Amino acid sequence: MKFYKAGEIPEVSHMYFIYGDGGTGKTSLLKQFNGKKIVYSFDMSTNPLRGQEDTDFRIFESSDAPNIQNLVSGFLGKDIKSNKYQVICLDNVSSLQNLVLENIDHASKDNRQNYQKLQLWFRSMAMFLRQSNITVYATAHQVDNGAGGLTGAGRYGADMNEKTFNAFTSVFDFVGRLYVEDDQRWIDCNPESGNHGKNRIDERKKFHAEELIEPKQEKQTKKDKKGVA
Repeated sequence: MKFYKAGEIPEVSHMYFIYGDGGTGKTSLLKQFNGKKIVYSFDMSTNPLRGQEDTDFRIFESSDAPNIQNLVSGFLGKDIKSNKYQVICLDNVSSLQNLVLENIDHASKDNRQNYQKLQLWFRSMAMFLRQSNITVYATAHQVDNGAGGLTGAGRYGADMNEKTFNAFTSVFDFVGRLYVEDDQRWIDCNPESGNHGKNRIDERKKFHAEELIEPKQEKQTKKDKKGVA
Protein backbone atom coordinates (compact mmCIF):
# COMPACT_ATOMS: atom_id res chain seq x y z
CA MET A 1 0.00 0.00 0.00
CA LYS A 2 1.12 3.55 -0.72
CA PHE A 3 0.05 6.72 1.08
CA TYR A 4 -0.10 10.18 -0.50
CA LYS A 5 -0.89 13.46 1.18
CA ALA A 6 -3.64 15.61 -0.30
CA GLY A 7 -2.55 17.13 -3.59
CA GLU A 8 0.51 14.91 -3.93
CA ILE A 9 -0.92 11.88 -5.70
CA PRO A 10 0.92 11.47 -9.04
CA GLU A 11 -0.73 11.29 -12.45
CA VAL A 12 -0.68 7.81 -13.98
CA SER A 13 -0.70 6.69 -17.62
CA HIS A 14 -4.03 5.82 -19.19
CA MET A 15 -5.36 2.37 -20.02
CA TYR A 16 -7.63 1.89 -23.06
CA PHE A 17 -9.84 -1.07 -23.99
CA ILE A 18 -11.49 -1.14 -27.42
CA TYR A 19 -13.78 -3.90 -28.72
CA GLY A 20 -15.47 -4.31 -32.09
CA ASP A 21 -16.10 -6.51 -35.10
CA GLY A 22 -13.23 -7.87 -37.14
CA GLY A 23 -12.03 -5.47 -39.81
CA THR A 24 -13.16 -2.29 -38.03
CA GLY A 25 -9.55 -1.23 -37.41
CA LYS A 26 -8.96 -1.97 -33.73
CA THR A 27 -5.30 -2.88 -34.23
CA SER A 28 -4.54 0.14 -36.42
CA LEU A 29 -5.74 2.53 -33.68
CA LEU A 30 -2.39 1.87 -32.00
CA LYS A 31 -0.81 4.24 -34.54
CA GLN A 32 -2.36 7.16 -32.66
CA PHE A 33 -0.32 6.49 -29.53
CA ASN A 34 2.95 8.34 -29.07
CA GLY A 35 6.24 6.75 -28.07
CA LYS A 36 7.89 3.36 -28.47
CA LYS A 37 5.34 0.53 -28.56
CA ILE A 38 5.30 -3.23 -28.19
CA VAL A 39 2.45 -5.42 -29.40
CA TYR A 40 1.54 -8.72 -27.77
CA SER A 41 -0.25 -10.41 -30.66
CA PHE A 42 -2.48 -13.35 -29.78
CA ASP A 43 -4.31 -13.64 -33.11
CA MET A 44 -1.43 -12.79 -35.47
CA SER A 45 -3.30 -9.83 -37.00
CA THR A 46 -0.16 -7.73 -37.38
CA ASN A 47 -0.53 -6.58 -41.01
CA PRO A 48 -2.15 -3.21 -40.08
CA LEU A 49 1.04 -2.28 -38.22
CA ARG A 50 3.62 -3.47 -40.74
CA GLY A 51 6.23 -0.85 -41.44
CA GLN A 52 5.76 0.99 -38.15
CA GLU A 53 9.29 1.87 -37.11
CA ASP A 54 8.25 2.65 -33.53
CA THR A 55 6.59 -0.73 -32.89
CA ASP A 56 8.04 -4.06 -31.76
CA PHE A 57 6.10 -7.33 -31.71
CA ARG A 58 5.78 -10.45 -29.62
CA ILE A 59 3.73 -12.87 -31.72
CA PHE A 60 2.41 -15.85 -29.77
CA GLU A 61 1.99 -19.04 -31.79
CA SER A 62 0.09 -22.29 -31.26
CA SER A 63 3.15 -23.93 -29.69
CA ASP A 64 3.05 -21.26 -26.95
CA ALA A 65 -0.52 -22.06 -25.91
CA PRO A 66 0.19 -24.62 -23.14
CA ASN A 67 2.40 -22.11 -21.33
CA ILE A 68 0.68 -18.87 -22.30
CA GLN A 69 0.15 -17.50 -18.76
CA ASN A 70 3.80 -17.83 -17.76
CA LEU A 71 5.00 -16.47 -21.10
CA VAL A 72 2.78 -13.40 -21.02
CA SER A 73 3.51 -12.63 -17.35
CA GLY A 74 7.24 -13.16 -17.84
CA PHE A 75 7.57 -11.02 -20.96
CA LEU A 76 5.43 -8.23 -19.50
CA GLY A 77 7.70 -8.09 -16.48
CA LYS A 78 10.77 -8.03 -18.71
CA ASP A 79 9.45 -5.38 -21.10
CA ILE A 80 8.22 -3.11 -18.31
CA LYS A 81 11.48 -3.41 -16.40
CA SER A 82 13.47 -2.53 -19.53
CA ASN A 83 11.99 1.01 -19.56
CA LYS A 84 12.14 0.75 -23.35
CA TYR A 85 8.44 1.11 -24.07
CA GLN A 86 5.88 3.83 -23.47
CA VAL A 87 2.93 1.76 -24.75
CA ILE A 88 2.00 -1.91 -24.37
CA CYS A 89 -0.69 -3.31 -26.67
CA LEU A 90 -2.56 -6.56 -26.01
CA ASP A 91 -4.12 -7.67 -29.29
CA ASN A 92 -6.50 -9.51 -28.94
CA VAL A 93 -7.71 -10.20 -25.38
CA SER A 94 -10.58 -12.41 -26.58
CA SER A 95 -8.02 -14.75 -28.11
CA LEU A 96 -5.85 -14.61 -24.99
CA GLN A 97 -8.83 -15.47 -22.80
CA ASN A 98 -9.56 -18.57 -24.86
CA LEU A 99 -5.96 -19.73 -24.59
CA VAL A 100 -5.87 -19.22 -20.83
CA LEU A 101 -9.24 -20.89 -20.31
CA GLU A 102 -8.13 -23.92 -22.29
CA ASN A 103 -5.21 -24.36 -19.89
CA ILE A 104 -7.31 -23.76 -16.78
CA ASP A 105 -10.00 -26.20 -17.96
CA HIS A 106 -7.49 -29.00 -17.52
CA ALA A 107 -6.64 -27.91 -13.98
CA SER A 108 -9.97 -28.47 -12.23
CA LYS A 109 -13.11 -30.52 -12.76
CA ASP A 110 -15.19 -27.79 -11.11
CA ASN A 111 -16.18 -25.34 -13.84
CA ARG A 112 -16.84 -22.56 -11.31
CA GLN A 113 -13.30 -22.83 -9.99
CA ASN A 114 -11.95 -22.66 -13.54
CA TYR A 115 -13.72 -19.37 -14.22
CA GLN A 116 -12.67 -17.96 -10.85
CA LYS A 117 -9.05 -18.74 -11.74
CA LEU A 118 -9.57 -17.09 -15.14
CA GLN A 119 -10.93 -13.94 -13.50
CA LEU A 120 -8.11 -13.82 -10.95
CA TRP A 121 -5.42 -14.18 -13.60
CA PHE A 122 -6.81 -11.37 -15.74
CA ARG A 123 -7.38 -9.18 -12.68
CA SER A 124 -3.78 -9.75 -11.57
CA MET A 125 -2.44 -8.88 -15.03
CA ALA A 126 -4.50 -5.69 -15.18
CA MET A 127 -3.27 -4.58 -11.74
CA PHE A 128 0.32 -5.32 -12.75
CA LEU A 129 -0.09 -3.19 -15.88
CA ARG A 130 -1.76 -0.40 -13.88
CA GLN A 131 1.14 -0.27 -11.44
CA SER A 132 3.68 -0.16 -14.28
CA ASN A 133 2.60 3.40 -15.17
CA ILE A 134 2.89 2.53 -18.87
CA THR A 135 0.10 3.38 -21.31
CA VAL A 136 -1.89 0.23 -22.15
CA TYR A 137 -4.03 -0.42 -25.21
CA ALA A 138 -6.04 -3.65 -25.27
CA THR A 139 -8.44 -4.91 -27.96
CA ALA A 140 -11.16 -7.54 -28.01
CA HIS A 141 -13.66 -8.99 -30.44
CA GLN A 142 -17.30 -7.99 -30.23
CA VAL A 143 -20.26 -10.21 -29.39
CA ASP A 144 -23.77 -9.41 -30.60
CA ASN A 145 -26.31 -10.29 -27.92
CA GLY A 146 -29.27 -9.49 -30.15
CA ALA A 147 -31.60 -6.51 -30.12
CA GLY A 148 -33.15 -5.79 -26.74
CA GLY A 149 -36.48 -3.98 -26.66
CA LEU A 150 -37.42 -1.24 -29.09
CA THR A 151 -34.07 0.57 -29.08
CA GLY A 152 -31.68 -2.39 -29.15
CA ALA A 153 -29.79 -0.93 -26.17
CA GLY A 154 -27.24 -3.24 -24.60
CA ARG A 155 -26.86 -5.28 -27.74
CA TYR A 156 -23.08 -5.29 -28.00
CA GLY A 157 -20.30 -6.26 -25.64
CA ALA A 158 -16.73 -7.51 -25.56
CA ASP A 159 -16.33 -11.16 -26.47
CA MET A 160 -15.22 -12.21 -23.00
CA ASN A 161 -16.68 -13.95 -20.00
CA GLU A 162 -18.65 -11.18 -18.26
CA LYS A 163 -16.98 -11.52 -14.86
CA THR A 164 -13.55 -11.82 -16.45
CA PHE A 165 -14.22 -8.68 -18.48
CA ASN A 166 -15.23 -6.81 -15.32
CA ALA A 167 -12.18 -8.07 -13.41
CA PHE A 168 -9.83 -7.05 -16.23
CA THR A 169 -11.27 -3.67 -17.21
CA SER A 170 -12.09 -2.41 -13.71
CA VAL A 171 -8.76 -0.54 -13.60
CA PHE A 172 -8.98 0.73 -17.20
CA ASP A 173 -9.71 4.41 -17.79
CA PHE A 174 -11.46 3.93 -21.10
CA VAL A 175 -13.70 1.21 -22.54
CA GLY A 176 -15.35 1.77 -25.90
CA ARG A 177 -16.96 0.03 -28.85
CA LEU A 178 -15.48 0.62 -32.30
CA TYR A 179 -17.91 0.36 -35.20
CA VAL A 180 -18.44 1.54 -38.77
CA GLU A 181 -21.48 3.58 -39.82
CA ASP A 182 -21.92 5.35 -43.16
CA ASP A 183 -18.28 4.58 -44.04
CA GLN A 184 -17.06 6.34 -40.90
CA ARG A 185 -15.46 4.75 -37.86
CA TRP A 186 -16.92 5.69 -34.49
CA ILE A 187 -16.14 4.89 -30.86
CA ASP A 188 -19.02 4.73 -28.40
CA CYS A 189 -18.05 4.82 -24.71
CA ASN A 190 -21.42 5.87 -23.32
CA PRO A 191 -22.56 3.41 -20.62
CA GLU A 192 -26.11 4.71 -20.99
CA SER A 193 -26.27 3.03 -24.40
CA GLY A 194 -26.34 -0.26 -22.51
CA ASN A 195 -23.15 -1.52 -24.16
CA HIS A 196 -19.83 -1.93 -22.37
CA GLY A 197 -18.40 1.58 -22.06
CA LYS A 198 -16.78 4.16 -19.77
CA ASN A 199 -14.58 7.25 -20.09
CA ARG A 200 -12.65 8.49 -17.07
CA ILE A 201 -10.28 10.58 -19.24
CA ASP A 202 -12.60 13.30 -20.56
CA GLU A 203 -16.29 14.08 -21.04
CA ARG A 204 -16.77 12.54 -24.49
CA LYS A 205 -19.31 9.76 -25.03
CA LYS A 206 -19.09 9.21 -28.80
CA PHE A 207 -16.52 10.44 -31.31
CA HIS A 208 -14.64 9.64 -34.51
CA ALA A 209 -12.16 6.81 -34.10
CA GLU A 210 -9.21 8.91 -35.27
CA GLU A 211 -9.74 11.13 -32.21
CA LEU A 212 -9.21 8.42 -29.58
CA ILE A 213 -6.03 9.98 -28.17
CA GLU A 214 -6.32 13.58 -29.35
CA PRO A 215 -9.77 15.18 -29.76
CA LYS A 216 -10.28 17.29 -32.88
CA GLN A 217 -10.64 20.48 -30.87
CA GLU A 218 -7.24 19.95 -29.23
CA LYS A 219 -5.66 19.26 -32.62
CA GLN A 220 -7.06 22.53 -33.98
CA THR A 221 -5.84 24.45 -30.93
CA LYS A 222 -2.29 23.15 -31.47
CA LYS A 223 -2.43 24.15 -35.15
CA ASP A 224 -3.63 27.65 -34.22
CA LYS A 225 -0.78 28.07 -31.73
CA LYS A 226 1.75 27.05 -34.38
CA GLY A 227 0.21 29.57 -36.76
CA VAL A 228 0.56 32.38 -34.21
CA ALA A 229 4.18 31.45 -33.52
